Amino acid sequence: MRILLLAHCFNSLTQRLYCELTERGHQVSIEFDISDSVTEEAVALFRPALIIAPFLKRAIPASIWTNHRCLILHPGIVGDRGPAALDWAIQSGRSTWGVTVLQAEAEMDAGPVWAAATFPLRIARKSSIYRNEVTEAGVQALLLAVDRVAQPDFVPERVPGQAHGVMKQADRAIDWLRDSSASILARLNAADGQPGVADSLFGQPCHLFDAWPEGQLKGAPGSLLGRRETAVLRATADGALWLGHALRAGGFKLPLTGAFPEALALPELPLVDWWKSATPTWQDIAYEEAGGVGFLSFEFYNGAMSTTQCRRLSEAFRWATARPTRVIVLRGGSDFWSNGIHLNTIEAADSPADESWANINAIDDLAEAILCCATQLTVAAIGGNAGAGGCFLARAADFVWVRDGVMLNPHYKNMGNLYGSEFWSYLLPPRVGLAGAAAILRHRLPMTAAEAVRLGFYDACLPGPGFAVDVARRAAELAAAGDLPERLAAKRQQRAADEARKPLATYRAEELQEMRRNFYGFDPSYHVARYHFVARTPHSWTPRHLARHRDLDWKIPA
Repeated sequence: MRILLLAHCFNSLTQRLYCELTERGHQVSIEFDISDSVTEEAVALFRPALIIAPFLKRAIPASIWTNHRCLILHPGIVGDRGPAALDWAIQSGRSTWGVTVLQAEAEMDAGPVWAAATFPLRIARKSSIYRNEVTEAGVQALLLAVDRVAQPDFVPERVPGQAHGVMKQADRAIDWLRDSSASILARLNAADGQPGVADSLFGQPCHLFDAWPEGQLKGAPGSLLGRRETAVLRATADGALWLGHALRAGGFKLPLTGAFPEALALPELPLVDWWKSATPTWQDIAYEEAGGVGFLSFEFYNGAMSTTQCRRLSEAFRWATARPTRVIVLRGGSDFWSNGIHLNTIEAADSPADESWANINAIDDLAEAILCCATQLTVAAIGGNAGAGGCFLARAADFVWVRDGVMLNPHYKNMGNLYGSEFWSYLLPPRVGLAGAAAILRHRLPMTAAEAVRLGFYDACLPGPGFAVDVARRAAELAAAGDLPERLAAKRQQRAADEARKPLATYRAEELQEMRRNFYGFDPSYHVARYHFVARTPHSWTPRHLARHRDLDWKIPA
C-alpha cells in the first residue's frame, strides 16, 4: 500500500521503519512535520492509504486524521498518555515499558489501539533505550498494525488510560548535596539526548548530558573531584558520577571540558592503562583479551570522533597490535560504532575549516593504521548504528560483521556535499564495483545490515540477540584456525600488490584534495549544513530524496 511517514525528522526509528516497509513492497514517502499546510499538501500529493507517525512533537491536524487513517507510535505502554512518556518511565525506575500504536483522534494518545509491544527497561540513557528497545518494539508493533490495517475484520480496541503532564525541569532538578548517585543518574538518563537537566557548573547555567557511574572515587557532595580526558567527576551524597557533555546557554552540546575550559584546571584522574576497568567508571576507550583475541571498544558519545579521540584511538590500536594476539576486534560503542568526524567540536573551533582538516586527517591516520596492520587479522564488529565516515572506517578492517537491526548511512553528501575520505576510493570499488560505489555514495538513504551484506559492502549480518557472544565466538575461531599464518601472509601480499599498483598515499591525497575544497573552497555548503546540524535548526522543507511525492516527475496516483 501507499504509506506516508509523517515525522519530526528522519531519526533512527523512522529510518528503520522506512527500510522495513520498503523491503515488504510498500510504496513509502516521507514528509517532515513543518506546518499543517505543508502536511495537508503532502497528503494531497501522495494520497496515502495509511499515514504513520513514528516520531512527532505535536499533534496531527484534525483536517488530516478525520479524513485519513493515521497511526501514532507512542513510546509508552497501553493506557499511558501524555508527553515525555519514556522520560517518566526511566526517572521513576519502571522495570518494564513498551510502545503502543494507536489511531490519531482529538484527545492525545487516547485513540483505539492497533498494536503494542513491551520490553524490560534497563538502566540506561533515554537515547540508548530509544535507539534499541523502543526501535525494536516500535517496528514490531507498527508492522503488526500495518498488517491489521489490511484485515477488514480487525477492530482496534479502545483502552482507558491515565495521562501525565509535560516533564518540567523542576521535575528533573538535582540536589547534589542530598541526592544519591542512583537518583541523579536516573534523572540524567531520562533527559539524555533532549532536553538535558538544567544545572550549573563553575557558576554558569547549563544543561547536563551523558552521565556515567563511578564505582570507587568519592568526595564532598556537590564538589568537582577531577577530570579524565573530556569528562568531569562530581560527587553525590553517596558516591560520584561522571558528566560527559554539557550545553551552555546560547551554545550547543559539547564534551564537558569543551563547554567549560575551566574544567581543564581540575586534577587529572587517569586510568592506569587501556584495559577495561573492573569497577564502573568513565572510560571511552577500553581493551579486553580472550582466547587470542583483543577487543578494542570506543564509547564515543553519539558516535562522533574528534581529532583528539581519533588520535587516542590510533594510539590504542597501535598498542593493541603489539599484544600477543592473533585477531583484533574493533567493537565501537554500545549505541554507535562511529559516525565519522565530530561536527560539534569542529563548529566550536576558532577555525572550523582548520579543525575539519585536522579531524579528517586524524581519522584517516586511524583508517591507515587498520589497513596496514600486518600482525593480526582485524574485525569491525558493528553492534550500533554507523554513518558517514564511520561506515568506511569499518571497511578498513579485514572483516566487517554487523548486527541485524543496525542502521547504516554510508554517504557524505547530506552534509553539504562532502566528498568524504577514510580511503573509500580504495576500499569500496573492489567490494561493490565502480558503479556500486558511486551508487552507495549517491544514494543518501539509510541501508540495513542485510542490504550492506547483499551488496558486498560488509561481510556478515549477525542476529541481534547474542551479537556480542557471536562475535567473540567467530573471532576466537579465526584466531584458532590452522591457516592463520597463511591468511596473514596473503593479507601482506595483497597489501604490497595494491601498494605497488597505487600507493595508499595517492588515494588519500586525491580524497583530501576534494575535502580541502569542501573546507576551504568558495562553496560554503558544508559549513552551512554543519551549522544547522549542530544548532538543531528546525527543518524548513523535506529533502526531495525522502519526499518522493515532491519529485518533479511524480504523478498523482489514479
